Amino acid sequence: MILSGKVAVIYGAAGSVGSAVAKAFATEGATVVLAGRTRAKLEKTAVAIGHNAEVAPVDALDRAAVDAHADAIAAKHARIDISFNCIDLGDAQGEPLSAMDEAKYRMPVETALRTQFYTATAAARHMENQGSGVILMLTANAAVLPGSGQGGFGIACAAMEALSRQLACELGPKGIRCVVLRSAGSPDAVGVSAAFDIHAGLQGISRAEFDRKAGEGTMLRHLPSLAEVAGAAVIMASDHARAMTATVANVTCGQLAD
Repeated sequence: MILSGKVAVIYGAAGSVGSAVAKAFATEGATVVLAGRTRAKLEKTAVAIGHNAEVAPVDALDRAAVDAHADAIAAKHARIDISFNCIDLGDAQGEPLSAMDEAKYRMPVETALRTQFYTATAAARHMENQGSGVILMLTANAAVLPGSGQGGFGIACAAMEALSRQLACELGPKGIRCVVLRSAGSPDAVGVSAAFDIHAGLQGISRAEFDRKAGEGTMLRHLPSLAEVAGAAVIMASDHARAMTATVANVTCGQLAD
């Protein structure tokens, strides 16, 4: 178990990606702290994981709450080894930017930059004391592959990648790594599936046809599943990737080539 003894905090842990990553971390031996706003949903996730999971609700858009939350976890476990924030960004897709309300455009950008800054820096302050740690973020290929109707989502993804690089520069000398997972989108994730429905409609094709075309557009001929994204997260969070920081792990099944 390559994460044995690690303590991982996962924000948005009740969502599709968060719960998949939490389960993968726990399977590999980590103690996972499931964070999110709704206790009932977190408790359901904890039951599904069945081991190494504990529930700690928090609003990841409230900086004081995030700081106190991280302090409490560090006090209980004497460390924080992994921080992964994959909360919903509230992005609106399907409209061209020229027709989009400013609030809709700004929502994912501002949400991403606030929450990632809050959670990453809260974890970093504890990781600095222990001389190690990994801060993970999740983006999508929209960070570098623009497309119609993405609204502010791709801009938010690009901003998160820039934030991760700067954090890596500042935190690297203190033994802390910062890595982004960039996905092509997992059709078995609820939020991704809803976005794919919108874009299939924009293209005037069925959802099945959209998924087929998207899969054929990758080198591996399929889009990454939640399990595959979670597997990549495990590797990036582990000591097997200890030479990797200030980087983006390409989890697009070859939809993008580095």
